[in-house]
Amino acid sequence: MFKAIKRMRRQEMMLLLFSIALVLAQVWTEMKIPDYMSSITMLVQTEGSEMSAIWQAGGIMMLLALLSTVIGLTSGYVSAMLGGLYSKHLRSDIFNKVQSFSLNEIDRFSTASLITRSTNDVTQMQMFIAGGLRMIIRTPISVIVALIKIWGKHWQWTSLTGGAIIAVICIVIVVIKYAHPRFRKMQDLTDELNKATRENLTGIRVIRAYNAEDYQEKKFEEANENLSYNMLAAQTIMSSTRPVMRFVNNGLTVGIYLIGAYLINETVGTTEALVTFSEMVVFSNYASRLLMSFMNLEMIFNMIPRASVAADRINEVLDCDLEITDGPETEGVKGKEGTVEFRNVSFSYPGTEGEVLSDISFTAEKGETVAFIGATGSGKTSLVNLIPRFYDVTKGEVLVDGRDVREYNQHALRNLIGYAPQTAVLFSGTVSSNIEYGEGGNHAEDEDSEAEVKRAVSIAQATEFVEKMENTYDAEITRGGTNVSGGQRQRLSVARVVYRKPEIYIFDDTFSALDFKTDRLLRSALKQETAGVTTLIVAQRIGTIRDADKIIVLDEGKAVGMGTHEELMRSCQVYREIAYTQLSEEELA
Repeated sequence: MFKAIKRMRRQEMMLLLFSIALVLAQVWTEMKIPDYMSSITMLVQTEGSEMSAIWQAGGIMMLLALLSTVIGLTSGYVSAMLGGLYSKHLRSDIFNKVQSFSLNEIDRFSTASLITRSTNDVTQMQMFIAGGLRMIIRTPISVIVALIKIWGKHWQWTSLTGGAIIAVICIVIVVIKYAHPRFRKMQDLTDELNKATRENLTGIRVIRAYNAEDYQEKKFEEANENLSYNMLAAQTIMSSTRPVMRFVNNGLTVGIYLIGAYLINETVGTTEALVTFSEMVVFSNYASRLLMSFMNLEMIFNMIPRASVAADRINEVLDCDLEITDGPETEGVKGKEGTVEFRNVSFSYPGTEGEVLSDISFTAEKGETVAFIGATGSGKTSLVNLIPRFYDVTKGEVLVDGRDVREYNQHALRNLIGYAPQTAVLFSGTVSSNIEYGEGGNHAEDEDSEAEVKRAVSIAQATEFVEKMENTYDAEITRGGTNVSGGQRQRLSVARVVYRKPEIYIFDDTFSALDFKTDRLLRSALKQETAGVTTLIVAQRIGTIRDADKIIVLDEGKAVGMGTHEELMRSCQVYREIAYTQLSEEELA
């Protein structure tokens, strides 16, 4: 937890120090009040006391009480500001760290868990910083001052107070032993509930199509019940401690007055009785404050387990060692612009034994169109994911512009590439904002953006449906592009790549949702657009790739064929089998 707190920036540290100073001032004012209460008690019981002296002591008590209230309000405001700033920066740090994660690191934490860590866990830390830190600072100081004030008084009172403190400490130990593990488990169970909810919402179409609502409800109920039962057990322990502590506190007060009555009765009629009565009033006040301070430990130990778990989970993200780090280079080798080369590349996903790709070698020269085809699971997407360094190779080298991609600054490397993924991703905004998304490529800043957007949409064969939408290029796109069809999403994804004007185009099965006519028109327009630019295409259709300069056939992670369509029809059995399942002999001829 202290590691997470040390992440505070200078402004937050200054607010923390100011908050600590306010807490110290508040404790001092509160602890001075019983002293004046003792003075008033003595003055009232002493014959010949001046009324003005009683008013003066009472006035000082009122001023101290008012000052304590003002300091408390200021301290609360400062602490709330500190918690808000800290959580704001912490969320930014987590978001920026996740932005630098490779796909492997995102998979390791899971999307649901990363969302929980950047929201719920940060909120737990915010609550602890805003309230728990003040209490942690205040409690030991109050305890020390109260002990000093009551030390050396009648041993009966001291013994009784010591017994009450021991009882409270035992309660706190029980809380730590039984509640802390449940609070730790609660965060993981929240991840599971978040995952079940997210899965249900994102897959709602499939769920309804298969009438699987009952199945999803059972999954959600299981996660919900696990979290509820765990939370119930933790909260039961926490809520039962407060009444027990109040009983101890009230019992202590009654005990002090019973002992005081006995001591006063023993010395009745003497000045010692008056002193004992005054000491009883002060001792009772300080003992109550002492016990209340220990009772605050219950609240502290309620917050600490949650905050501690949250801090550990946040630190796991922020301290995660990145598998993919920046290299020093920002440019490729002169004369090698636009080339992509694989040299004996093998790749395994982390945590798996088998290789997804084995000993892949090929070169895509500038201006060439290289296509990849093969059965599902043959490694096509894994192969193209190595080029922008979504993953790093296990063996071998991937070179872009004649330089190993691991030597590049990631920002510079990805500026060279236009990537359309297998699943078209659109963001909430407009048609134009989705096409203009990101930065980099060869798109000049002084170009007419509106005209370039229209040009990209036209090449992607999307003009017809975009101009029929309300507000056309300013039409709203919902999150994930759920208000357009799959084929429309793919065409807008292609338009985004075209707008970027990169050195290297990567289309990862980007035309799968298009009809044959649109596919043909799009490829024809792209061929003109990408003349002189390297294009890599992953596809399932022979018709999509048959005109490529080079086709690489993958089978179980191995390159089993390489050449033009005609060459592969003669030399590659796997390619022929794929071709004959899609087209007739007349069409292939």
